[in-house]
Amino acid sequence: MFAPSIETASRFTRPIHTITRSYGANEVTPGSGTLFIVNEEGWALTCRHVVEVLLNAERINHHYRMFREELMQKWNEPGFDAHKKLMEQKYQLQSGSLIAMLNMFVNCVDRMEGFECRVHPVHDLALIRFNGFNQLYCDQFPVFPSDDNLLKPGMFLCRLGFPFPEFSNYRFNPQSDQIEWTQQGQQQSPMFPIEGMITRFLTDTSGLFGIEMSTPGLRGQSGGPLFDEKGVVMGMQYSTKHLHLGFDIENKEISVNGRTKMVNDYSFIHLGQCIHFSVMKAFMREQGVRFLESGAS
Repeated sequence: MFAPSIETASRFTRPIHTITRSYGANEVTPGSGTLFIVNEEGWALTCRHVVEVLLNAERINHHYRMFREELMQKWNEPGFDAHKKLMEQKYQLQSGSLIAMLNMFVNCVDRMEGFECRVHPVHDLALIRFNGFNQLYCDQFPVFPSDDNLLKPGMFLCRLGFPFPEFSNYRFNPQSDQIEWTQQGQQQSPMFPIEGMITRFLTDTSGLFGIEMSTPGLRGQSGGPLFDEKGVVMGMQYSTKHLHLGFDIENKEISVNGRTKMVNDYSFIHLGQCIHFSVMKAFMREQGVRFLESGAS
């Protein structure tokens, strides 16, 4: 049902790769997000919370860089350990504190001189524009419906994103005490589609703004498009909510491989939440960003 539309959406949907490191650890943790490019000028849609991660990277890296510079002023001097504890208190660093973050836009542009962001004042929605590129690695762009009342509960739609960060082209460099991208390892993560039925619509004081889906949006799919069987974009995945079903099991005796076990189980349903396409169109118009529009699909 969605095979052709997934192929269509894949032509403008791109991953954002993230690597992080925590204080007291040398392990590098990969993560991912999603965006989709909306026009040849290098504008793309994603979630506001994804943009906030991108913008926080420099602050996090600068904070640790300042700590390191002040710490190393007394390297190999008596009382270094006490000095280090004072610096950790000053910079509020403890085991598990985030100290390094790098982000990469994958298969978006040939080169980039930074990017600009415009975030929606209310909803989890943002625009990114790539600056200074020569070539945009996208020649097909999303189409949005012209009829804002097109969607109905019971309709089946599909989401596309990059929820499983299987890329491995990164490392921790002990000589520089930095995380870094490398030319070795796997540079891509596979796309992952997930279908679902529209269950309800989401509203606030301004009116309808979102779509609830019968299946969850997965971590890393935030910022990915929601589309119909023709590939027309109906929304954007931004979160998943978890509703308690009340089918709880406590201290239930079961048999597993011939052995008796006592188990507890608390059931939840996980429902994806997407920004409605009408909100996305209004935001792009407000920001002067061109997009494609069609009639009812």
